[in-house]
Amino acid sequence: MKVIFLQDVKGSAKKGDVKEVADGYARNFLLAKGLAVEANAKNMSDLAGKKASEQHKADLAKQAALDAAAKLKGAEVIIKAKAGKEGKLFGSVTAGNVADAISSQLGIECEKKKVALESEIKAFGTFSATVKFMQGISQKVTVHVREEE
Repeated sequence: MKVIFLQDVKGSAKKGDVKEVADGYARNFLLAKGLAVEANAKNMSDLAGKKASEQHKADLAKQAALDAAAKLKGAEVIIKAKAGKEGKLFGSVTAGNVADAISSQLGIECEKKKVALESEIKAFGTFSATVKFMQGISQKVTVHVREEE
């Protein structure tokens, strides 16, 4: 019997796979537990529609990431931090601070887990950070750390 897997089944197939399996295995286990459906014309059509929809969503997400990366190209953000004694930075500047600065100054939504600092920022000056939007799409941004007035 030919079935379409609705969930991953260890040792058999992954979600969305179409496979020929033994009739008893299909009827008594896969179909009974809702792990698969019979691969008839209607179900095959539904599967094709779902795959097309997932591909469309992935394409839209990739295009949004490319657009955001293009906006960030050559961008610079300024972060003002408190100075401790002798003009040294009080604390450090984190990826969260950089993400907030990108969001507020450049208008590009950015999460702190997507920002990778090349080195710890524990002094005033100019530093570099990389924003990773998705696999294969990232952009460098220049971070200027200045003393708060």
